[in-house]
Amino acid sequence: MDEAGVRKTFEETGALLEGHFELRSGLHSDWFFQCAKVLQWPAATGRLCDALAERLRAAGVGADAVIAPAMGGLFVGHELARALGLRSIFAEKEEGRLALRRGFRIGTGERFVIAEDVITRGGRVQETIDIVRGAGGAVGAVAVLVDRSGGAAAFDAPLFSLLRMTPTTWPPADCPLCARALPLEHPGS
Repeated sequence: MDEAGVRKTFEETGALLEGHFELRSGLHSDWFFQCAKVLQWPAATGRLCDALAERLRAAGVGADAVIAPAMGGLFVGHELARALGLRSIFAEKEEGRLALRRGFRIGTGERFVIAEDVITRGGRVQETIDIVRGAGGAVGAVAVLVDRSGGAAAFDAPLFSLLRMTPTTWPPADCPLCARALPLEHPGS
């Protein structure tokens, strides 16, 4: 699946929104990827994750398991693990930070792909990388549906994405949409 096909899937499922949005990062943007809109369709999610798995295989990325930060990455991680024939676990919030819960374990030397739906700055992905390494595991790659960081999100593992876009973002004080008094939406992530 090429980028045009990925973007079409996002558009057809209502996952690519235009307006005035506050991102999880605190920045404002005129575009928002509401990946939950595409993830509500298992067949579309499966096709996207199959394509992402193919990119990982083509690059020779080896892994023992997939881990994702909940909530948005949970479905991506699960479907990517299915496509790769691997185990899937997730990290979730505990006292304001991501943590392993529910009895999930990371074995010493176990190799992981970190899966996420969308990255802007990559903070939750980095938290997940730190969890894996802190438990003695290794990170072979980061795999996301949408990289909207414009190259700003950098990890010390290869980054694979199906769609790379660089929507304009602004700090709230510099946002021209705020200056025009356009209503600010908080669509969630």
